[in-house]
Amino acid sequence: MSEIKVKDKEIVVPGETLAIGMDYLPSHWTYREKDKILASRLGLVVIEGKVLKLVPLSGVYLPKRGDTIIGQVTEILLSGWRIDTNSAYSAVMNMKDATSEFIARGADLTKYFDIGDWVMVKIINVTSQNLVDVTMKGPGLRKLKGGRIVHVNTHKVPRIIGKQGSMVSMIKQYTNCRILVGQNGVVWISGDDPAQELLTVNTIKKIENEAHLAGLTDRVHSYLEKRKMPHSGRNIHETDMPDVQYSEQE
Repeated sequence: MSEIKVKDKEIVVPGETLAIGMDYLPSHWTYREKDKILASRLGLVVIEGKVLKLVPLSGVYLPKRGDTIIGQVTEILLSGWRIDTNSAYSAVMNMKDATSEFIARGADLTKYFDIGDWVMVKIINVTSQNLVDVTMKGPGLRKLKGGRIVHVNTHKVPRIIGKQGSMVSMIKQYTNCRILVGQNGVVWISGDDPAQELLTVNTIKKIENEAHLAGLTDRVHSYLEKRKMPHSGRNIHETDMPDVQYSEQE
């Protein structure tokens, strides 16, 4: 008879038995050993019907094709730019993937992106040798001007985003800040009021620190409600707020 041995959102350790029986299926960071499903690392159990998976509580980002990330230009190459991906592997953005504008060979590439610039890009290829290629051709992909950068645990990104962007949208509504979340754990925040930018940073850090606890949405809502600032002549819940760029992640 099949049986789940843990509760949804319970923290488990490597080798711990999550379920017994063949009615359940292992997924991310879990594996089957005979009739048991075991955890392969420290993480938070997520039960989705008959599927069991883990959300790791720690770890580093590994670039994957299709990910939308925020990176920083670290080097100007002959035919493009090298970009820090917040991982052990840097990425390259070739001139043809940077803009629809024709760039002549030998042109001064710093006119487009200079060392230190932050960019939102999409990973289009990762080779078996972990060579990463990115593009800026796509909706929402661009150079990021001003604002502040916050680094978070990459495995907490889905909790910061929320289902269909619900969590990050709630933060945006309360703070009037623009928020871009990269799947590599880099977040860009920009607002007209530095105090509201700081509130956004503190809220994101709160989510990161409490992502494993139940009732997170309600706690974040209460946190923002207690700290919301009066505004004159403008409803912070209006739909004309800048769009939030987000990507779903397992």
